[in-house]
Amino acid sequence: MTRFELGCDGPMTLVVGVDGSDTGWRAFHYALGQARRQGAQVVAVFAESFPAATFAGTGALALPMAESSADELRDELRGAVEALAAEHGVQVRFVVAAADPVLALTQVAEEVRADAILVGASTQAAHRLFGSVAVRAVRAGRWPVTVVP
Repeated sequence: MTRFELGCDGPMTLVVGVDGSDTGWRAFHYALGQARRQGAQVVAVFAESFPAATFAGTGALALPMAESSADELRDELRGAVEALAAEHGVQVRFVVAAADPVLALTQVAEEVRADAILVGASTQAAHRLFGSVAVRAVRAGRWPVTVVP
């Protein structure tokens, strides 16, 4: 007798780092596509305090950001994430975390019981000093990490 298994193959909750960079947006679009095909949800994580480098390496070393510009960036990202989610018909939650990008990603992944983490590839040399977000996330957690170029 064949036993029927209720469930699915593949990830059901994807955590993706968003920071407004080109590679960050590519990672978000990749997550949207995968979630749409799998019937999964996406949790987009924006780390507000960047101690060293951003998710995808948009700046050299992060300098303290003026509060108003940080608020503007957060609001712009939230609006763009929500618009793209609606356009693609994917359930997306936008989370703001005041932490290092790796800590933010792994904490949120733990909280939502994520199946995978996606990040944009680093485009700067600073990751050589501090370790790329992807490498640090792999070492810090138990999730598969996809690096989107």
